[in-house]
Amino acid sequence: QAQLVESGGGAVQPGGSLRLSCAAFGFTLDDYNIGWFRQAPGKGREAVSWIDRSETNTYYADSVQGRFTISRDNARNLVYLQMNNLKPEDTGVYFCAALSLSIASMPTPGPKIDYWGQGTQVTVSS
Repeated sequence: QAQLVESGGGAVQPGGSLRLSCAAFGFTLDDYNIGWFRQAPGKGREAVSWIDRSETNTYYADSVQGRFTISRDNARNLVYLQMNNLKPEDTGVYFCAALSLSIASMPTPGPKIDYWGQGTQVTVSS
């Protein structure tokens, strides 16, 4: 069964770091553009960062630019999101997603997404 599985979430203080991982099972990750969405309590799901299948282009939300770094290891079927200088407003559930359609910007969290992970909680609080 094809699925994405996230890991690496947790609770950190402001200014701390976390690295999220997303592992693909049952399909080949290098056929897809991969990214992260997050959902804060009471809010909709928003795109955080994406990387295209060729690793040529990366995309970031303005709110995380300069603090988060997305990368992928196609040989291991893994995608990472390194999050530094975390802020309380980064709190939320982070979802990994895979999209086969070509992208020129971060996609919206709609029906075109081929696969979703189950989400991992990130809490930034003092």
